[in-house]
Amino acid sequence: MSIISVRAALEGKLNGITPALSTAWENVPFTPVSGTAYQAAYVLPADPANPTMGTGHYREQGLFQVSLFYPLQVGTSTAATRAEAIRTAFKRGTTMTSGSIKVIVTDTPHIGQGRVDGDRWMVPVGIKWKAEVFV
Repeated sequence: MSIISVRAALEGKLNGITPALSTAWENVPFTPVSGTAYQAAYVLPADPANPTMGTGHYREQGLFQVSLFYPLQVGTSTAATRAEAIRTAFKRGTTMTSGSIKVIVTDTPHIGQGRVDGDRWMVPVGIKWKAEVFV
């Protein structure tokens, strides 16, 4: 259940950023509206870490990838403003809780280089996270 809780915590935090932006969630139907912006969110788990010997404790870790999609030919500032809002919401040390799992942002989110993706300008934002799990 730990990855389910991690996903709920990360997606809930993203969903709370204002102004709201349509979001393409994983494995959920989504059709972008022509000429409008949206974001796509992906929880990318890495190998769990085992910081102690024995059973009962491990660390989930990974990347929460948010890809921002904005119409072409309107400049980069609107997408950059949203990327900065995500960086602020998920600043290093931010802790989110879902169930008994606490998810912690381990590093300042990385805003990647924008590029053309089909009929949109896409800017990736990567958020590194960890969650200590005690079973």
